[in-house]
Amino acid sequence: MIRYEGKTPISLNVNGENQEVAVRPSDLLLDVLREQLGLTGAKPGCKNGDCGACTVIMDGWPVKSCLVLAVEAEGHLIWTVEGLNGTALVQRAFVEANAFQCGYCTSGFLMVCHALKMQHPVLPEEYVVEEWLQSNLCRCTSYQEIRKAVRKMYDMMEVPPWRL
Repeated sequence: MIRYEGKTPISLNVNGENQEVAVRPSDLLLDVLREQLGLTGAKPGCKNGDCGACTVIMDGWPVKSCLVLAVEAEGHLIWTVEGLNGTALVQRAFVEANAFQCGYCTSGFLMVCHALKMQHPVLPEEYVVEEWLQSNLCRCTSYQEIRKAVRKMYDMMEVPPWRL
């Protein structure tokens, strides 16, 4: 068992790059991403796992970074909204569907939807999409537009030649 005391240096793989950070055992991944790495896309909303504004992708699955200790993230692949680099289909779909109002929840929803596409390369049944979207809250109630963005994201995906 690894013993962490005081500030301990750890290595995090964030957006494809190894990052060295010094953390206390109680430091949240959310805070380390924002304060030490300057990746402020994950937002501190509720800090208890209810809102999803802090969602990142860890090993291909969406996780709420306010519920993950930074030391628990060592050895895992972490992707933040900054790692999408404005090139992901999900981002274009959100813009085209106007799937945001104030924007505070948007990065969390982008990461959930991006992970949904990773785990379900073909548009899943509606109940699956609803189940995935339930993990995040939008106080501005852009839910219809977010659902539209998910469908648009799948529509925008290139159809492989063997499926034509």
